[in-house]
Amino acid sequence: MSQQQPLISHLLELRTRLLRAIASVILVFACMAYWSNDIYHYVATPLMDVMPEASSMIATDVAAPFFAPFKLTLVLAFFIAIPYVLFQIWSFIAPGLYKHEKRLMMPLLASSTLLFYLGIAFAYYVVFPVVFGFFTSVAPEGVQVATDITSYLSFILKLFFAFGLAFEIPIAVVLLCWAGVTTPDDLKAKRPYIIVGAFVIGMLLTPPDIISQTMLAVPMLILFEGGLIAARFYSKKDEEDEDEQEKQDEPGQEAK
Repeated sequence: MSQQQPLISHLLELRTRLLRAIASVILVFACMAYWSNDIYHYVATPLMDVMPEASSMIATDVAAPFFAPFKLTLVLAFFIAIPYVLFQIWSFIAPGLYKHEKRLMMPLLASSTLLFYLGIAFAYYVVFPVVFGFFTSVAPEGVQVATDITSYLSFILKLFFAFGLAFEIPIAVVLLCWAGVTTPDDLKAKRPYIIVGAFVIGMLLTPPDIISQTMLAVPMLILFEGGLIAARFYSKKDEEDEDEQEKQDEPGQEAK
């Protein structure tokens, strides 16, 4: 019975954290729902700017003019609420962490949020104009470019998630090295394989075109190098903390 009580309390706390996270997404969505059409227009601007003058986006489904902006706004609400969602996750797992783990996790949570936002911004401001400009310029003669709004939404959401997750590579490298799974030197020695892997991942996460694949793989490699630098910093800091802790645990130090 004594073992069941902590389990029930943990489950209740987990439910509370999840409900708060979901409520934050719903609250942000409710605040933005009125401007859902304007939000969709803003996100569709990179494509509309490079489309021929006589063409426009179309809706092939009857309900698409409503559901496409609605879905985009809901996803955007989740993106905006990510800091609070991560805070709820942190609040749930923090009591079970050691002090040095808490010092590591807080900067990583803040960095992961910032990197995710940077990945989305990079996709929107850098990748979209290049990709859409290329696609519209290579359309065969006699083919009118008129993209369906639902297809466009599906396309950009894939790119948003792909670049947002790809920009988390430094966090993954730091965690792997910090957990002892690998070391910065081992990753550095495997750099040729990682370069190939980056292009393979770019091919899997992005639509089947060489431009978006390359524009995802190259930042991944740059972020990987940044992760190696950060991993060396954290590893060195952890070693210094361990040495300091060992000195404090020595009998001679306690006697003093």
